[in-house]
Amino acid sequence: MSSPVYTFDKSLAAFRRAQRVIPGGIPGHLGPTEGLHLPNEGFPKFAVRAEGTRFWDLDGNEFIDWMCAYGPNVLGYNDPDVTAAAQEQAKKEDVVSLPSTVMIDFAELLVDQIASADWAMFAKNGGDTTTLAIMTARAATLRKKVVFVKGFYHGVAPWTQKLDYPGVLEEDVANNLYVPWNDIEALRTLLAENRGQVAALISTPYMHGNFVDNQLPADGYWQAVRRLCDEHGVVLIIDDVRAGFRLDLAGSDHYFGFEADLICFCKALANGYNVSALLGKDSLKEAVSSITYTGSYWMSAVPFAAGIATQRKLRELDAPALFDRLGRRLTDGLTEAAADAGFTLVASGAPALFYLRVADPADSLMLHQDWIAECVRRGAYLTSHHNHFLNAAVTEADVDRTVEIAADAFAALRTRHPATV
Repeated sequence: MSSPVYTFDKSLAAFRRAQRVIPGGIPGHLGPTEGLHLPNEGFPKFAVRAEGTRFWDLDGNEFIDWMCAYGPNVLGYNDPDVTAAAQEQAKKEDVVSLPSTVMIDFAELLVDQIASADWAMFAKNGGDTTTLAIMTARAATLRKKVVFVKGFYHGVAPWTQKLDYPGVLEEDVANNLYVPWNDIEALRTLLAENRGQVAALISTPYMHGNFVDNQLPADGYWQAVRRLCDEHGVVLIIDDVRAGFRLDLAGSDHYFGFEADLICFCKALANGYNVSALLGKDSLKEAVSSITYTGSYWMSAVPFAAGIATQRKLRELDAPALFDRLGRRLTDGLTEAAADAGFTLVASGAPALFYLRVADPADSLMLHQDWIAECVRRGAYLTSHHNHFLNAAVTEADVDRTVEIAADAFAALRTRHPATV
């Protein structure tokens, strides 16, 4: 079936209004200034409602959402079980001068569930947890330097940035070291050259960076990294903010067959309720306890209750297996739709959080963005140059409809780019 083409007049009018009072109109990577959502007129800017796998924008357009709020939607928007748990807790207490014991309940659940964890600390954003992880490693080792894998993203704190970024000082990144992904020899050399100086190595469980095909770890990679960290007394930190609970409910380190010292979670922790968590080993419990680190809303009880309900339901559904099956069906369908239209579409990374790239001709950045825009204008919400996500409300019908939309989008692309076929 053909797909009607959406317009975004109300969204664009609201965006112009926002630009007058909000720097950039929409801050951060959701805003057009980041370059992920081009062309500007091809995307909605504001949502008014969401349910299950879908959201509706200000113009009344309906979208199958493959961004899942950039990850937090893991069960489906407004999941009834999570909503009920959150509402029940809200009737009793939420932000109070003392924490609720639901915080303990949530910590116990996570420590039981995450294979490498002995304790849990809660915050609000993924960047809160990565920063706390680095501080913990430095407190425990009394060392300064941190190893990053090139292509990393661990939040927006100054220590995570590059020296040429506005507002970042040389002192902020002076102790950062960098190695290529999957290169054990480079890591071995770097640690030897900085022996006794490295506090931590921080990495995502696999490389799911922007503007590049995602890469899984080579066979034996993580086991070799673990041995090197042990040899040099380096704290191994896994940033599972993006991949967490979509590959393995016991943690992505468990999925790849090793144990992290510290592991960071956020996006899929509570199905959109605002909470993050740093989990770690007993050997680091004293160090993390010594750090003053908190925020005004970090002990809010409602997100803890939502998180408990989310994790229980993910277990009941065996969600990672569901994500893998439907993710493969979707990426296979999308690549076949591209081939049928004479294009090459590359799908990389784990099927549960896949990355897409139109590879014709010569990896044209704008061609890919044009295809994404055509999909969005027909009701499949994808984005340029970022991985996508599965949620447990997705059906085979959602997958098949998205493939139909993608085929229509490729057909529209072919009329404007005949030289590619």
